Amino acid sequence: MAFETTAARLWKRLNPDERTAAAEAFWKEPPQELLSAAVGAVVKARRLRPQVARALPPEALARILAGVHDPSEPLAAGLLVGLHLGARRPLLVAFLDAVGLAHEDGLLKDEPASVASVEREVALRGRSALLAAHPAEQVRAYFNTLWLQDPERWAVLAEAPFSD
Repeated sequence: MAFETTAARLWKRLNPDERTAAAEAFWKEPPQELLSAAVGAVVKARRLRPQVARALPPEALARILAGVHDPSEPLAAGLLVGLHLGARRPLLVAFLDAVGLAHEDGLLKDEPASVASVEREVALRGRSALLAAHPAEQVRAYFNTLWLQDPERWAVLAEAPFSD
């Protein structure tokens, strides 16, 4: 199955529990650059005034945002990152350990530009380690998210994410 070509399309493929986990993680530490887009999505979804939306507790904001079917591309990307840095952090750690990339609890230590693309054999070893411990759909969503963030570095994941 081919990767989704946009974060918004990948967001639409997530089930309601995954969307909720993503939105909850997002609202724990909302990225400043996406805050207005997230509030705007909540305002539009519930037809609220912006000041009312900003006053809602994080749990309510997460519940509403999880129900947004068509977020903007940057917001969808932020939500996907939230999903993987929140509920699925063990998956990130396992993959980065398996491919030998230096990280701190799932966050790469090196700047993206300083890290070369991952070799096919290394990526396949990482994929196998993940598939042994995590559902295939979660692994696929993670690989798709990585590829969307940096298609050049993670091209090997798009070429053959689940076949040898």
